[in-house]
Amino acid sequence: MSTDTAKGILGDATIAELEAALRGTVVRPGDAEYDQARSVWNGAHDKHPALIVRCAGTADVMRAVEFARSQDLLVAVRGGAHSIAGFSTCEDGIVIDLSPMKGAMVDPVRRRVIAQAGLTWGDLDHETQAFGLAVTGGLISTTGIAGFTLGGGVGWLLRRHGLASDNLTAAEVVTADGRVLRADPHEHPELFWALRGGGGNFGVVTSFEYQLHPVGPQVLAGLIVYPLEEARQVVTGWRELTARLPDELTTVVNLTTAPPLPFLPPEVHGTRVAVLLGMYAGDPAVGEEAVGPLRTLGTPIADLMGPMSYTAMQSLLDPLWTAGDHNYFTSAFIEPSDAALDAVLRHHLTTPTPFSELHLHQLGGAFARVPAGATAFSQRDPSVLCNVIARSPDATAFDSHVAWARNAREEIARHGHGAMYVNFTGDAAEDKVRASYPAAVHERLVRVKDAYDPTNLFRLNQNIRPSTGA
Repeated sequence: MSTDTAKGILGDATIAELEAALRGTVVRPGDAEYDQARSVWNGAHDKHPALIVRCAGTADVMRAVEFARSQDLLVAVRGGAHSIAGFSTCEDGIVIDLSPMKGAMVDPVRRRVIAQAGLTWGDLDHETQAFGLAVTGGLISTTGIAGFTLGGGVGWLLRRHGLASDNLTAAEVVTADGRVLRADPHEHPELFWALRGGGGNFGVVTSFEYQLHPVGPQVLAGLIVYPLEEARQVVTGWRELTARLPDELTTVVNLTTAPPLPFLPPEVHGTRVAVLLGMYAGDPAVGEEAVGPLRTLGTPIADLMGPMSYTAMQSLLDPLWTAGDHNYFTSAFIEPSDAALDAVLRHHLTTPTPFSELHLHQLGGAFARVPAGATAFSQRDPSVLCNVIARSPDATAFDSHVAWARNAREEIARHGHGAMYVNFTGDAAEDKVRASYPAAVHERLVRVKDAYDPTNLFRLNQNIRPSTGA
């Protein structure tokens, strides 16, 4: 979009008035930093917002929300900019960019942290691990804490300490009418309930208060790589093991293509493999007994399971997930029956690019012990979450890659609960949103939306429409 087009939407005087009210900055088309400022992690989304407001604090967020409402602008809220569905950017609207807001205050006595919404998990882990504490974070350290938490938050501490959202104890929220609220079990409890799994539907969360847990600094973690010809025995053996693994151990099976990494033999590079990843969130010496059976599911090509720092495990996959690639994620909660695993393995054989993958996340443990109605994230019964990922370095044939992922998901989902994980819902279609929540939960979310955003100002998300249909 040209500068002239932006001026056609918003006059210079109007923008100057906004700038004068901010401690942060406004970036607009034509500015030297505009292309960098508008870019997001997922290269599949190339949008040109009319304005990007880089907020320095809560007051700036308030001004940006008021401005967007007064100018009737489409609003995108950006934290870590990892939104798979592209919700952290928009065309011709306003991006409320929280990434400069990176404050964190750790209380090691109460084991709490107040974390601003611009932090990534790498940022937050750096602060909390100084005290030997952590909360469930993303599998990629560059993921922002905000969208991850609001959609649930699946990570290596899931079975020991639950989702990120399960550990949310309070949030500061700027609502659509410009108010700043504290949401916790006592103040605005329905809003607090909705924030834990309902996504960014109800306002701009400017800070998160989490319960922390003793974790690390050393954990037993890493990965074991098995050849394709052993994939079936690996996934079926893993299924049997998960029924008796301790809560301290969370595991993931990644059906992928071996990258050209130095710890893999050259003849394996570019071949399909089954990778078993895991982390034992306890004494590494005790964890050796728990992870031992994972090493005997086949004949490992490589075994990199061992003691490492918690932050090393949190960032282990970062080099494989760099910004700019085209990504499409979709998901299904399933039970790993023989038929379900057959479907997963069949689609592993047809991945359209070497970067496309299928993940089987082990659930259960602390995740399953949260009562179904306690949070908006209410899919507590399934034992496995399957994520289907289409990924490519560029746009070449990407539509066909997305079609592969959708088709794979539809077949795999027949062996499960019909529900999707809201953070891994690559489409914004209303039926996909409804598939993320039981009917009663969706109805309750609509009531919260009616109370806090009745005009649907915050609609760039897995949108819960208000009852007015706005």
